[in-house]
Amino acid sequence: MVLTARSSAPRQARHWVMRAVATAGVGGASNQVIELLAGELVSNAVKHGPAEEPVRVAVRVDGYVVRVAVTDRGGGTPHVRHPEPTAASGRGMALVEALSTAWGSARLPDGGTTVWFELDTDV
Repeated sequence: MVLTARSSAPRQARHWVMRAVATAGVGGASNQVIELLAGELVSNAVKHGPAEEPVRVAVRVDGYVVRVAVTDRGGGTPHVRHPEPTAASGRGMALVEALSTAWGSARLPDGGTTVWFELDTDV
């Protein structure tokens, strides 16, 4: 799925990812966690990447493992932060780290970045 980096992109991505993994037979809490984490990655792409540029979302289901990757044209590297409880933002990557089986990022030759997570749905 290709979205434009704007405020509506995280919602669109969450709905698309939720349907994609449900079609692959993933339901329940796993589907909800995947939806949440996909929204966090796309939110970061919108917040930290270039405005109005493409954001690509890919989903792969391999057995019980679901992988979601988000690619944007930004050059940043994600960092896990643990903000104060009263902070309005900054928890996205901490959620990804806490709830996913694995996650990572890669800089692309064109200067973009892909951030991904995997969730083992058979846990």
